[in-house]
Amino acid sequence: MFGLFKKKSPKEKLEAKYKKLIEEAHKLSHTNRKESDLKTYEADQVLKEIEKL
Repeated sequence: MFGLFKKKSPKEKLEAKYKKLIEEAHKLSHTNRKESDLKTYEADQVLKEIEKL
């Protein structure tokens, strides 16, 4: 109940974005390798942002 209005930290937001991108890349790897590689690259960039924090 008390966590209802709790804001996510920037690191938590980036981690969620990273997880989403990795999942999308995995799904795309079965059908479109080029798109999968682009999603993996985006996820890598997000991971670098996380490491900066």
